[in-house]
Amino acid sequence: MTLALDAPLAEAVGEKLAKSLARAFQMESVGDLVSHYPRRYAKRGHLTPINELPVGQPATIIAKVVRSQSRPMQNRRGTILEVVIGDDDGEMSLTFFGQAWRERELVPGARGIFSGKVGEYREQLQFSHPDYKLFEDELEAQFDAEEFAERPVPFYPATSTLPTWKIQHLIETVLAQLGDITEPFDADTRAEQKMLTARDALEKIHRPRTDIDVHQARHTLRMHEAVVMQTALLQQRWFVRAMSTTPRRAQPGGLLERFDRALTFELTPDQQTVGARVADELGDAAPMNRLVQGEVGSGKTLVALRAMLQVAESGGQCALIAPTEVLAGQHLRSITKMLGPETSAEVMPTLLTGQMTAPERRRASLRVASGQSRIVVGTHALLSDKTIFADLAFVVVDEQHRFGVEQRETLRAKGNNPHVLVLTATPIPRTVAMTVFGDLDVSTIRTMPAGRAGIQTFVAPIAEKPAWFSRVWQRAAEEVDKGHQVFVVCPAIDAQDAAEPVIEDDGEPGPDGEDTARKGPRFGVEQVAARLAREPVTAKLRMQTLHGRMTGEEKDGIMRAFARGEIDLLIATTVIEVGVDVPNASTMIILEADRFGVSQLHQLRGRVGRSGVPGLCLLVTDAMPGTPARERVEAVAATLDGFELAEVDLELRGEGDVLGGAQSGARSSLKLLRVIKDAALIARARDIADDALAGDPALERHPGLAAALQDRLGMEERAALRKN
Repeated sequence: MTLALDAPLAEAVGEKLAKSLARAFQMESVGDLVSHYPRRYAKRGHLTPINELPVGQPATIIAKVVRSQSRPMQNRRGTILEVVIGDDDGEMSLTFFGQAWRERELVPGARGIFSGKVGEYREQLQFSHPDYKLFEDELEAQFDAEEFAERPVPFYPATSTLPTWKIQHLIETVLAQLGDITEPFDADTRAEQKMLTARDALEKIHRPRTDIDVHQARHTLRMHEAVVMQTALLQQRWFVRAMSTTPRRAQPGGLLERFDRALTFELTPDQQTVGARVADELGDAAPMNRLVQGEVGSGKTLVALRAMLQVAESGGQCALIAPTEVLAGQHLRSITKMLGPETSAEVMPTLLTGQMTAPERRRASLRVASGQSRIVVGTHALLSDKTIFADLAFVVVDEQHRFGVEQRETLRAKGNNPHVLVLTATPIPRTVAMTVFGDLDVSTIRTMPAGRAGIQTFVAPIAEKPAWFSRVWQRAAEEVDKGHQVFVVCPAIDAQDAAEPVIEDDGEPGPDGEDTARKGPRFGVEQVAARLAREPVTAKLRMQTLHGRMTGEEKDGIMRAFARGEIDLLIATTVIEVGVDVPNASTMIILEADRFGVSQLHQLRGRVGRSGVPGLCLLVTDAMPGTPARERVEAVAATLDGFELAEVDLELRGEGDVLGGAQSGARSSLKLLRVIKDAALIARARDIADDALAGDPALERHPGLAAALQDRLGMEERAALRKN
């Protein structure tokens, strides 16, 4: 039987195994199985006499089977097969659990090469689940021994019910039956990029004879992944540019011109440059699809508001979707204030959230559906089927990393190919931008508005210096005495005692077979509030809590009171992470700062130092020096440059967390590509994809690449790409 890559997995391995593989690794097709690549390789070791085997080290020996016996296990179902092998120097045992069938081939007198990690059991040397190859004749024994000993042994991501040896056996069986494999590149491109053929790459990554085989196979398959990804993203850019939409050009004397005349400050150079680019694209007949990234407080929202006015003056509607009700409410207040009464009356900014009362929501929905409101700010309520726009022409997604592609597409589908502007205050390293946002044009705002006093950041290591914890609260009280306000951020609403499992990077359990664990958060909002109410230095302060269990009305009321200066110290979860703007807030205290990511800490820090009031950020942690958790905290304290921190974040966490599964369905097709170390390869892949698509966006003249795109990216993943 010949198998195709897109054949159902059950055709190759049977229904039972297919279900197990799907449950463990989300495999559905033959292609999914053969792209389940080894996560590492081990050397079998050099041929060694049995009596010289080093305990605890990998080794390879030539020996013959002396005897074998299977017996039931004592405390669980199944059998243990014990095989004694010997050479001219001694004997050792092989142990196999639940593999009694091996007794049929490991018969007395059979000779072969046996390889594994040397252990000891009852003072006898032992291989547990060794790799082995039995010889068919003496010639083979002489010819294969050294070569077999040097051959890399693949180790696969595995589970207790699907161990690495079983996965290796399944893949080898499937490879032997595999039919034609799509060849994405012509011979010239393969030679230029030092790539193998697609079939050779698959063979050598699963059945390498040498380290060079592994290197060549990995390089080829990484390039396949990179080119397929870049082609899909760039092709989507071509398709978007081929769409048509209504141009939205600014008019002399219109809303935008009147707004700019009323500004009491000058736009920063970057705001001017990015704003001009956005204005030009809004005037095109093709929809804009642009990402604007900038530091916390760099003025991205002002760029977006000016763009919304340009669209609104032509009668089109603008929708700004924010991740939280707190942020949506603040956006509305900020926009209304900046526009002034006259312009606000003309465009009628409207808030639409899920926590509004039924009458409020009904009135807001009517203004949106009638077209009376030309600037609509909301949360996920904007995605509801009940939310209808009269003429949605412009979509602004604030803090894009908080939304999945499905949500963004749902909003975009409410208009006729609307222009799209995506904002992020989390700077994106260039390689991540190429990998995840390759279909978007990217603009960057680096310059900051004048008049900011800056922020000082300090680490408070309370495990080493417990007395510093009291000093943190004294410092908060001192800031309040100066007339300023303080944020206190906790990792949870309630403190927890339960252990949270921490899975190691390779998905393997710890050395004792159990996952390592870390205690839950020690500081919850409610517990910290109660504690500070008892502390003499803080008891006199006006304190309030803010968290996700509160209604939208409660959260909005608290934020309004804080903005008016009626609250001295706000104890909150990360609901205040983005967009919250209280100029009088001078201090940000983050408890258990090591529980937050680099970008998140930088975002939280950006809530202070937003005016002429100097900012102070205290990162409280009990993480010990030298640990990854402590490194994250110290990295944030070392610099205010968000772009530098984005690179640090990428190095510390790896691209798996940075990319985020919600950002692109195609990410799941990346098996070997690594954004950090493969930056140069990704850039080359982008050039290859760009050349292929130039004048041929449908890839009609590149059938191999088109077929690879279809093979590697399923319908769901391609749909996700289209929704970016």
